[in-house]
Amino acid sequence: MRKSERHKKILDLLRLKRIESQAELATLLRENGFTVTQASVSRDLDELGVAKVRGTYTKPSEVATQNTLGITNLETAGDSLIVLRCPPGMASALAVRIDAANEAGIVGTIAGDDTVFIAVDGKEGQKRIVAAVADLLSK
Repeated sequence: MRKSERHKKILDLLRLKRIESQAELATLLRENGFTVTQASVSRDLDELGVAKVRGTYTKPSEVATQNTLGITNLETAGDSLIVLRCPPGMASALAVRIDAANEAGIVGTIAGDDTVFIAVDGKEGQKRIVAAVADLLSK
C-alpha cells in the first residue's frame, strides 16, 4: 500500500484510540494490512508532525483545539519555526506565557493579533517543543 494510504490510516487511528508507543501503532497498522517496521512508523510520525503529548501520540493541530485558551492550530513550518493560531487579540498574551516558561530550544516569539511565531533552535527539538508548548497552554 502507498505511503499516503498509510499516513491516512495513522491519522485515523490516532483520532480513534490513545496510542502510547510506536510498537503499538505498528501492530495496529499491521492488523490493518500495512507492512511496517518501527523505523518506518517513526519516519511517518515525523512526516505527519505527530508529537507525544502527556504519553500519547497526537497531531499537534488537534492538540491545540483541545484547550481552554481557544488555540485553533499549532504546527511546524520548516525546520525552525512553529506557528500557533489563536483568537484575535490573544497572541501577545500567549507569547508572553511561552517566553516566561523558558523552554529550552525556544529562541524567541513574535506575536501578531491572532498568530504567534515561535522560533526554535533546530529541527531536532522542534517536535519536542511543539509538545511542550501544547502542554503548557493546555494548563
